[in-house]
Amino acid sequence: MNSPSWEDAGAPSPIGEGPDRNSTALPGNFGLSMDPGATALDGGRVLMGGSPLRLLRVSERGRSVIARWLNGSVVGDRSAERTLARRLVSAGILVPRPGHPEFGADDVTVVIPVRDRPGQLQRLLSALGGIRCVVVDDGSSDPQRTHDIARRAGAGLVALPVNLGPSAARNAGLAQVGTPVVAFVDSDCMPGDGWLEPVLAHFNDPLVGAVAPRIIPMAVDSPTGLTRYETVRSSLDRGASAGLVRPMSRIPYVPSAALLVRRAAVPDALFDPQLRGGEDVDMVWRLVQAGWDVRYEPGSTVAHEGPGTLAAWIARRAFYGTTAGPLACRHPGLLAPLHASAWTAAVWILAAARRPLPAAAVLATSVVVLARRLGGLVDEPMKVAGRIAGGGTTSSALPALGGLTRAWSPALALGLGWRRTRGAAALALLAPAAADWVAARGILDPARFAGFHVADDLAYGCGVWLGCLKARTVAPLVPRIEIRARLWSSSSLRAQLGGRQLGGRRATPS
Repeated sequence: MNSPSWEDAGAPSPIGEGPDRNSTALPGNFGLSMDPGATALDGGRVLMGGSPLRLLRVSERGRSVIARWLNGSVVGDRSAERTLARRLVSAGILVPRPGHPEFGADDVTVVIPVRDRPGQLQRLLSALGGIRCVVVDDGSSDPQRTHDIARRAGAGLVALPVNLGPSAARNAGLAQVGTPVVAFVDSDCMPGDGWLEPVLAHFNDPLVGAVAPRIIPMAVDSPTGLTRYETVRSSLDRGASAGLVRPMSRIPYVPSAALLVRRAAVPDALFDPQLRGGEDVDMVWRLVQAGWDVRYEPGSTVAHEGPGTLAAWIARRAFYGTTAGPLACRHPGLLAPLHASAWTAAVWILAAARRPLPAAAVLATSVVVLARRLGGLVDEPMKVAGRIAGGGTTSSALPALGGLTRAWSPALALGLGWRRTRGAAALALLAPAAADWVAARGILDPARFAGFHVADDLAYGCGVWLGCLKARTVAPLVPRIEIRARLWSSSSLRAQLGGRQLGGRRATPS
């Protein structure tokens, strides 16, 4: 294959709207499980979860149907049950478990952007076996070597005359793809055994526009402290739980190091060539905004070869940070280091100022206000309100501090140089590290783990500040406090099951 002219690397083309969600039921052969962030209340009559947080009340008939699904039954062929399943999946309360994929390896083309990585390219092409591949040489210093490796593997080749970056390279490869599914896989990745089937199965759902496997650090023969740290704190690893990918949710983005996309859903110019980093986040969010679902499937794993030295690792983290500014300009309001209601922020500020009684008073008031709005929706409104407002405020404090620490780490590092601010700055830097070390279950001794953690945050934060300066924005540094924030929002849930209404009232506290 030969490349067309790529002198014009402008903005990406608009993504077409996804199928109508209200009329596209979930396939009947899908299984369902509860999302890790969701829970059932009042004996299963109320479901709580999703992002933004929803509280949905279902009828007795609906409760029995959902219980059957959670016990292992598939959705089934009844139209009303498939519609209910769609609404709960779209709300982020239930997670789909698709059956056997309708697409196979012959329906996939793998696009591999590469620059000066002949050994890694050859390793990846060997691992992909007989899957159709298109190699995009993004201005390698020895293009003939890349051409020879691609030819021996039977892969197509697109040769860019100069280095245009990963976005333009992927777009160049995408333009050559005519199969129903395109898989973008970077040359420094290695798919695990059986990686393709779990992600392909999600495309049985016509609303799914993209699916991402889990990206895990590549195993090394002699693990170091850094490689051990990466096993639990890799920026590419989205965790062990499947789910819906949406901005400001449990899984806000997925990387394009390995990502499968429905070809019919996207234009040839899918990635933004003006973005040398963060192009994957931008693309995923544009897919979601167009009405497509993006799913994360950790049942499929792809190993990624990270930086080999501490200096290269720090540089990579800083580079990731620089993407926040340009992304914030393209997606206003989605890159804030902290997103909280005024109630929650007030409690945190008072607690940090060592005003425990006022903090407790504000927290108690928020619980009472929320309980009044829950009246008639749940059996024990005070108990549920305490769980949402009280438990949520407490459990989210350290993650919120972690987000602020990363964004403001350069200022905190400077604060270590002044006696008055030294203690607070050290606490802000070390508290998230201590919490993550406990969660990591002793993967490293606390001193080394904290050292890597602080270096990680500081490198990323410096990148954020540099990216903000270049993009002329401070959005990634400014917390987003909702003065009139909804404590949660929910939509009414209605369907018909044998002539009986399944669903309930709507509650939208503010």
